[in-house]
Amino acid sequence: MKVKSVVNLIKCHAEKNEFGFKNEVYDIAREFNEKGDYQIADYIVSLVSDVNNFTPQSYEEDSKFLNKVEISSDGLWLPDVIKNDILGIVNAISRNIGVNKFLFEGKPGTGKTEATKQLARILDRNLYMVNFTNVIDSKLGETQKNIVKLFEEINNLKQPEKDLILFDEIDALALNRINSNDLREMGRATSTILKQFDLLSEKTIIIATTNLYKDLDSALKRRFDFVINFDRYTKDDLLDVCENMTNAFLNKFKIKNHEKKIVRKIISLMNEPLSPGEMKNAIRTSIAFSSIEDPDDYLRKLYTILLKKEIKDIKSLQSEGFTLREIAILMNTSKSTIGREVSK
Repeated sequence: MKVKSVVNLIKCHAEKNEFGFKNEVYDIAREFNEKGDYQIADYIVSLVSDVNNFTPQSYEEDSKFLNKVEISSDGLWLPDVIKNDILGIVNAISRNIGVNKFLFEGKPGTGKTEATKQLARILDRNLYMVNFTNVIDSKLGETQKNIVKLFEEINNLKQPEKDLILFDEIDALALNRINSNDLREMGRATSTILKQFDLLSEKTIIIATTNLYKDLDSALKRRFDFVINFDRYTKDDLLDVCENMTNAFLNKFKIKNHEKKIVRKIISLMNEPLSPGEMKNAIRTSIAFSSIEDPDDYLRKLYTILLKKEIKDIKSLQSEGFTLREIAILMNTSKSTIGREVSK
């Protein structure tokens, strides 16, 4: 048994924290169980359980606060700098050294939630998202109680090594207590989360996301072992990601014509770059709504959607840097016709 477990037991007893005390006992029991000392594990649990058998929460049962998320098999379209951080998390979790709380921060549409899904796939874990609708309550004090119940479910995972818990947009619960309009209520909720994070089993993996990192409570920020900033897309990164997205959707819709240079030129002409999530929707829509008979039609739709204008004439396209061949594709005509028009 770890020294930390002994200290936590004494601390919980002194603070009359029955919930924390039981969770610490359950962690100790799990240690004995993993070592094969099943009788000792059962005996320890029986001392603090209301029943003779230890029956922790199973997520096969209905949960009020956790919703299972389907994990996508799509590729992970992220810049290498972010992808490497994700792989670092995989390594940290695999080492099983208590590094278990991670925060993904960045603007909407930068891939924070999708990265969590991919992380669950890589780790071969079930993914459960916290249902904040059921956690947050308008009645005074009920939100704090629900937070405790939420963490009770999380800490009573039957097989924590097979699950991953997502707090998507955790700022819904833990904005800066100083800047909150409802100081006391938000302060209580945030303080409760901080306490529960301190009681969290090291075997439970938590991923939280936020679009409002600057407004997040500073004490909560310190509770995370590692923070990944998703706002690190360079222009080249976005072009590479969009190229991969286009290729994936073209394959999905069984379209062979991947005009990479045209796609990159269209994206480069945008006055204001969109987020990767917005780009994904634009590319998918362009391909999905394109003509089945015309494999290049998605390029014209992508041009219209991203640049917010119709394709006008040859001179306009030339000024935008498109070659005669590319202009012929965008105007749905032959290269020779374009050549004759240019030579006039």
